[in-house]
Amino acid sequence: MKADRYRFDGTHPCALRALPCNGKQDDLDKEKILARTAANLEEMAKLQDAFYADGREGLIVVLQALDAAGKDSIVKHVMGGLNPQGVRVTSFKQPNGEELSHDYLWRMHKALPPRGSIAIFNRSYYEDVLVVQLHDLYKGYKMAPRTLEQDKKAFFEKRYRQIRHYEEYLYDNSYRVVKIFLHLSREEQRERFLARIEDPAKNWKFSLSDVTERAHFDEYLDLYEKVINATATPESPWYALPADQKWYTRYLVSEILLDALGRCCHEYPRPAPSALAELKDCRDRLKAED
Repeated sequence: MKADRYRFDGTHPCALRALPCNGKQDDLDKEKILARTAANLEEMAKLQDAFYADGREGLIVVLQALDAAGKDSIVKHVMGGLNPQGVRVTSFKQPNGEELSHDYLWRMHKALPPRGSIAIFNRSYYEDVLVVQLHDLYKGYKMAPRTLEQDKKAFFEKRYRQIRHYEEYLYDNSYRVVKIFLHLSREEQRERFLARIEDPAKNWKFSLSDVTERAHFDEYLDLYEKVINATATPESPWYALPADQKWYTRYLVSEILLDALGRCCHEYPRPAPSALAELKDCRDRLKAED
């Protein structure tokens, strides 16, 4: 699948600046891509039905990106065709006081769905090694001195290790984690910000903090590259997808989710012999009503 070229599982390094932010290198035919996306969404819905009925595995999809990269759009257009009974979407904002009084994985773990369901994390625990690291927010944590007196590099190296172990723990407990970074260009982010300012219907999506964070665009890119390389594993891979063309990004995400659902357990449970006998009896009784 086309998304494979953007897959990182720890076997080779991710160099974000060497990756495209658009799909021009992928020889795209927009009409064909839109048709394939529609076909993927139909197949995803079928697989999800069996996945939900099977109930032996859970799927966690982590969406990470800089502002205006299209995370909400992905949730709406790619996940919208799935059965909402089996999907839980959680958007993680700035942590509140209760959340800050716990470990940084606490609020994520609370959001895990039962097996047979899909969790969509719109931002995630990765914020705790991205924005927290860039702005040195960890220095204000109410934690024991022994946890904060180490140098910055050591502090976040430990967090990378904790995240790898957490995702390994999830995998060993029958959850799969797929992590997606929407790789937006600086130029396209500017255009999307301007569109939000100039369109009254989109004003609500924009805030001054968006421009403030944009000043750190290159720093965030460096951090994302570091984080991807530190936490990509074969069991919990990263995908760094070109995000400048939303229709192409949606297609790539649909490929990834279709592949992930295909790897999960998705067999309809077979009734026990006694239950089959009951079904036959019920069928005979219903037909006898004719």
